Amino acid sequence: MAATLAAELSTRGGSASGGKSGAVLALHGELGSGKTCFVQGLARALGVRQPVTSPTFTIVNEYSGRCPLVHMDLYRISDPEELLGIDFENYLDAEGITVIEWAERAGNWLPGNTMHIYFETGTDLNKRTITMAAGARVERNRVTSGH
Repeated sequence: MAATLAAELSTRGGSASGGKSGAVLALHGELGSGKTCFVQGLARALGVRQPVTSPTFTIVNEYSGRCPLVHMDLYRISDPEELLGIDFENYLDAEGITVIEWAERAGNWLPGNTMHIYFETGTDLNKRTITMAAGARVERNRVTSGH
C-alpha cells in the first residue's frame, strides 16, 4: 500500500492535488501500530537510500528520493503552539511529501487537504487494519505484516 501511494504522489511531485505544494499524510495509531514501518515502506518506494528511523526525539527527519520526504513525529509535543519552534507551517507548504506521526497533536494546524491514515491492531499482532480518509473518500484495508 505504501508503494502504491508513493508512486501516485511522486508522479505529481509529491502533491496530493497535482499543484505546487506537497502532500501531507497524517498518521494515527497507538504505539507499535505500524506508523514508522509504513513511512519506511513509503521511503523505500520513493527511492530513499538512507535508513529511515522514527524522529521521536529529533521531531523531524528529512530524506531525498524521487521527491523530498519529511518525516515528523509529534509524540513529544504537548501543546500545538510548540510547533512554531520547529517551523511546522513551512514543512506543510513544502514540495514533496510530509508524513506526520501522532498528527492529532497538531491540533488545527493541518491543512484541509491532509490525507489521514489510521492504523489499528487487533488480537493478532501481525495484522493491521489501515483506514485512509481524504475528503469524503475512505478506503479500508486489512494488512498482514511482521511489524
